[in-house]
Amino acid sequence: MKDNNKELAGRVAIVTGSGRNIGRAIALALAEAGAAVAVNVRSNRAEADAVAREIETQGGRALAVVADVADAVAVEKMTAAAVNKFGRIDILVNNAALRKEKAIEEMTLADWREIMAVTLDGAFLCVKACLPHLKKSGAGAIINIGGLSGHAGAKRRAHVITAKAGIIGLTRALAHDLGTDHVTVNCISPGLIDTVRKAGAPEPAHHQTHTTVVGRHGMPEEIAAAVRFLCGPGARYITGQTIHVNGGTFLG
Repeated sequence: MKDNNKELAGRVAIVTGSGRNIGRAIALALAEAGAAVAVNVRSNRAEADAVAREIETQGGRALAVVADVADAVAVEKMTAAAVNKFGRIDILVNNAALRKEKAIEEMTLADWREIMAVTLDGAFLCVKACLPHLKKSGAGAIINIGGLSGHAGAKRRAHVITAKAGIIGLTRALAHDLGTDHVTVNCISPGLIDTVRKAGAPEPAHHQTHTTVVGRHGMPEEIAAAVRFLCGPGARYITGQTIHVNGGTFLG
């Protein structure tokens, strides 16, 4: 890769939901740091393949994996595929999430469960599957991707906000559970980030009501840089924390 600083050389990472936007940027950043990366998508094989090729073109190692993180069997197969190819797992980034909007009056239990299944159940299942390997690492790292609305709130996102708040609780609980196994667990909470949305998808409503103190939105690469740091040797004494990368939109 281009960067001569390979602080993650010899490490292996799984990044869920990494076919585009923040997840893609995280996969590329970890690969640039020297890690082999399992690029996960829910269904779009072409996106996973494209990110994997990008990593390999720059001299890194990658594996494209299609797996729904809400499916326990699929998660186990994804983990096994990564171990079979690379021999270990040192880093898990739980980025996969759904960020739909719907008024609480219109929200059904199925709507609620769909969000929880990917964001919370998915994180739980991925941790469970990867945990034996993370414990063997000696320097394991779990990074959960939260969100601004989980702290500041927003309209039409009761299910998303609840799930993201749950991710913070999971982060703190796992930090206690896994500290003596030399596995750090932290949460990155992105703010207003410029991302590519599906055709016809509106910008989230809370993007219209929040502003930053730096006068701009962030880039996916700025979230990825924070993840890279937390996975590296300089962050081994940081665990159980939520790191806000939001340009000052929310001062926690």
